[in-house]
Amino acid sequence: MSKPMVTDRDTPEAILLAEQTAEAMYRRDSALRLIGIRIKAIRPGYSLMAMSVRPDMTNGHHICHGGYLFTLADTAFAYACNSYNRNTVASACHIDFLTPAREGEELEAECVERSLSGRTGVYDTTIRNLSGQVIALFRGKSYRIAGEVITGLAAEDQRPESNPVARGKFEGNPQ
Repeated sequence: MSKPMVTDRDTPEAILLAEQTAEAMYRRDSALRLIGIRIKAIRPGYSLMAMSVRPDMTNGHHICHGGYLFTLADTAFAYACNSYNRNTVASACHIDFLTPAREGEELEAECVERSLSGRTGVYDTTIRNLSGQVIALFRGKSYRIAGEVITGLAAEDQRPESNPVARGKFEGNPQ
């Protein structure tokens, strides 16, 4: 039996960087704290977030408002794609609501990186209740912009010849 392949993303340094990046983002994210979204796990290209459905999160059908579900999935996506300490934003996303979430339910959003090439990535987030029932499926496409989440860490080469911003060739968001 062969051993699983170890990648640069599996190193203690890469995992620590992902955790530090998540902590920095969490401190700045007032909306996330207001809603009560919590970080359960983080590593390069991966996040697991949790949220309890409160009474003030329900709509006229007595189910969790889709906007809160979208926010939970989008947050998991943001933390997964920024886990390399490179500023990354969404260029597109889509959500399918499969079954309603109810008041009092604890939800988890697990985001997994599917592709990362150059400045773009594709991430899938699944929202489940604690019984394992899938509530929603979300796909996000990411685009890396200039800078770092934690300024000063050596996640991006700052030499002018290799830095597109310094060369004046920043591409911007492809939207």
